[in-house]
Amino acid sequence: MKINFAPLDVPIHRRLQTAALLQWVFSFLALAPLCIFLYFFLLFTRFWLISVLYSVWWYFDYDTPARGGRRVPFLCGLKLWEYMRDYFPIKLVKTADLDPKHNYILGFHPHGILVAGAFTNFCSYATGFKKMFPGLTSYMLMLPLWFRAPFFRDYIMCAGLIPSDKESASYPLHHRRGGSAVVIAVGGAPESLDAHPGSYNVLLAHKKGFIKMAMENGAHLVPVYSFGENEVFDQVENLRGTWLRWTQERLQSIMGVALPLFHARGVFQYSFGLMPYRKPITTIVGRPIRVEKKEKPTAEELDALHQLYMDELSNLFEEHKANYGVDKDTHLNFV
Repeated sequence: MKINFAPLDVPIHRRLQTAALLQWVFSFLALAPLCIFLYFFLLFTRFWLISVLYSVWWYFDYDTPARGGRRVPFLCGLKLWEYMRDYFPIKLVKTADLDPKHNYILGFHPHGILVAGAFTNFCSYATGFKKMFPGLTSYMLMLPLWFRAPFFRDYIMCAGLIPSDKESASYPLHHRRGGSAVVIAVGGAPESLDAHPGSYNVLLAHKKGFIKMAMENGAHLVPVYSFGENEVFDQVENLRGTWLRWTQERLQSIMGVALPLFHARGVFQYSFGLMPYRKPITTIVGRPIRVEKKEKPTAEELDALHQLYMDELSNLFEEHKANYGVDKDTHLNFV
């Protein structure tokens, strides 16, 4: 295979964009295992006290992720995230105002491989979420597994990430009368296995947990579709029913995390690697669906609201797809 190396005269701003993406990809794929290794390694060195003191801190701080986390606005506003935004680039578009007197659940679709659009839009200030939706604070859900990694848990909480279990996700909705926007990648890790360029499969047909949570807390639902999310990586062909897909789904059920076999480009060459392609991602925040609070919704009420949500997401996709190169005969496929 011929390797297409990056030219030597790449402008400095593009090098900074690549560096910003490199640290993010590294954080996503390798930082948690590294933090776990460091925690135990220090115990057998003269710096053992660091791990011991952290253990004491961890004990007293254990419930913080489940209580809204600990966002650090300074870190969310770093120039670093603007370079990451410009690498693709990533853009946030709103179609309606969201009243900070209410709480919201934003259903993000599709998950993609590394949810780059969701992180940049809702965990940093780079694309203007705070200015577009004044008075709202976003909380993005992440697998609880990652909050069990020492040091790493504190790092991800700085960006407004909280565990995706029901208790943690409901906390900002239950303890604040308004101004909370909980962002849920509804398809979750399993949806990443369908993240192929040109794919518009959305794992939603049987996902009703977030609908129930919205009704129990009286949080309005907002469909969000991110055009280009599936385009920034290539993935090894893994059609449903093949041995590879069966193996991936089996491992996902055991480990709790999906293992898509993806690739794109490298840092100094464009032929292979784990860096995403420079392809635009545009995240469209749809119109809110009003939800009345009901502590014990019936199955019929859940089904009706779930169908309404799917209809609104489909309408959002149809309304904007022509602007982002999607063929007019292409429609969302609810799996």
